This record gives sequence, C-alpha cells and structure tokens, in this order.
Amino acid sequence: MSRKRRSYEAGHKAKFLVIVDETPECDRALYFASRRAARVGVSVIMLRVIDTHDRNQQWLGVADIMRAEAHEEADAMLARASARANGIAGITPEKVIREGETSVEILRLIDEDEDISVLVLAAGLDTEGPGPLVSSLGSTAGSFPIPIAIVPGHLSDEDLDAMS
Repeated sequence: MSRKRRSYEAGHKAKFLVIVDETPECDRALYFASRRAARVGVSVIMLRVIDTHDRNQQWLGVADIMRAEAHEEADAMLARASARANGIAGITPEKVIREGETSVEILRLIDEDEDISVLVLAAGLDTEGPGPLVSSLGSTAGSFPIPIAIVPGHLSDEDLDAMS
C-alpha cells in the first residue's frame, strides 16, 4: 500500500516521474513531462535504475568498480536528460539514481515521495510491443498507486507541444 499523495497540500508540489533509460521512447516521455510540467507548474523527477543482478559476489573488487562506473554512467545520463528538459521547457528536474529491479525501485520511490502524482512513460514503436517498461508495468497498472500517462512514441515535438 502506497502512502497518501500530498502533491497539492500546503508545503508540497506535484511531480511528474520520468524513468530515464536507453530506449528511444524515453525522450518522448521526458519531452511531454517537461512541457506539461512547465505548463501546469509542477516539477519533474527523473529516475535512473542501475541493474545489479549480474554482479558476482566473489569478485567484490571488480563489482565495486563496476558499480562506481554504473553510477558515473547513470549520473551522466541524468545530466544529459536534465539539460534536455531545461532546453525543452526551462525546468531543472530532480535526479535520482537507484540500484535494483526497475519496477520495484519505481514503486519504492513513489512510496517514499508523496509529491509524485503521475508516472509518465512513452510507448515504443517496435512491432514486438510497446517497449520494455510499458510492458512490464502494464500488468500491474490497475493496482498502481498513481496514474500512469503513456505517451505514444511516434509523436513529434510539435505534436507533443500541442498536447502539453
């Protein structure tokens, strides 16, 4: 059970959550969330999840180096996404890095941050499905603690400008 949302209470400000990953649709979610956030006066929070399931515990020194490199890469990815959001809508998103399984970490962050009011995803253009994130969260969408906005991945910047 997720905590009560407090996004619109005194002392709080609503946030749109965007997951930053390597998929091409990630930019569509970031673009829409940034434009919409600027329009309605809310914040954007970006989450990058580092997958740690492939680490072999007997090689702790190597695992520590890999972990540090993954954090550096995640930080660089979030910095690029933040610069993109700033260029799109003049906003500076909050950046969060977590380690673990993406769907679990999304739910943990939502539970911890009572101001997150909407998860913004984008559907991929692949003929095999809507993309890994939409597919993995789609089966639990009915019981999700906040609304999920899914942006069609084929929409151009101009299309998204008109809708956000």
